[in-house]
Amino acid sequence: MSSKSLAPVDAAKAAKDPQTVAQRGPITAPALVRFKREGQPIVMVTAYDATFGRLIDEAGVDVILVGDSLGMVMQGHPHTLEVTLEHMIYHTRCVQRVVQTALIVADLPFMSYQVSAEQALLSAGRLIQEGGAAAVKLEGGGPEREAAIRRIVAAGIPVMGHLGLTPQSVHQFGGFRVQARENEAAERLRRDALGIQEAGAFALVIEGVPAALAREVSESLEIPTIGIGAGVGCDGQVLVIQDLLGLEDRFKPRFVKRYADLAQTVRDAVGAYADEVRGRDFPGDEHSFSGSGKRAPRRAVAAGGGYGPK
Repeated sequence: MSSKSLAPVDAAKAAKDPQTVAQRGPITAPALVRFKREGQPIVMVTAYDATFGRLIDEAGVDVILVGDSLGMVMQGHPHTLEVTLEHMIYHTRCVQRVVQTALIVADLPFMSYQVSAEQALLSAGRLIQEGGAAAVKLEGGGPEREAAIRRIVAAGIPVMGHLGLTPQSVHQFGGFRVQARENEAAERLRRDALGIQEAGAFALVIEGVPAALAREVSESLEIPTIGIGAGVGCDGQVLVIQDLLGLEDRFKPRFVKRYADLAQTVRDAVGAYADEVRGRDFPGDEHSFSGSGKRAPRRAVAAGGGYGPK
């Protein structure tokens, strides 16, 4: 069954069906370029561990980004600048172990590619070889970034670019602010997008820019654009999983839509557990094991006790 032949609602349902997901097979970098030609929006979500990696993959997304945003949502930093290449390799490997279908893209973290094209290649190689990524992403444009992209692509590694509000430049921007509102900056973004495409990148993230500009850039490129805070005119969209699920509820950027309120769900569940422990209501007999050598009650086995039937 081809999702291309379905109505939009039916195609969305099919994308989440486990059988349909399995039939799609692994998604590749060239497939995203084909998606753009066919007018199929690209769905990208971040993941940093095996649990979310598996669930997000089973939901039928096209791309899982192991982003250096882990510095903020996993490590508690105010920005991404303290994330190292070793951190990225570790988290990419965690995700890669469980993902069956989605394309795994890993971020090149701050100062792992800015020194030279040779450094960029070596760092990208480690994310592929040690982390198990299928592609890498780097931020920024201009001649130096284009040289790095060419060097990485020449080694057979797919590269995704990233323009606009590039988080690794947060100090230069004076904070997380919308970019390319002025004519000169908008023209530079247009020029950099074309340069990144010509250097061999297979896709481009556009973050935190006016929607009209993002649409214009998207329409000017042959490679797909994936937007975050860049309007609906991009060829796809990406959100951080903690934002999408409402796990981060201390603030809400304008571009985020929460599809669940799991922060409160977590508080309620852990609070209920704490109450039962303090009241000695947990664990009950059904959560305990017998020392008699007899099999545990069938209901305990059916509950999936991780220590076996006794």
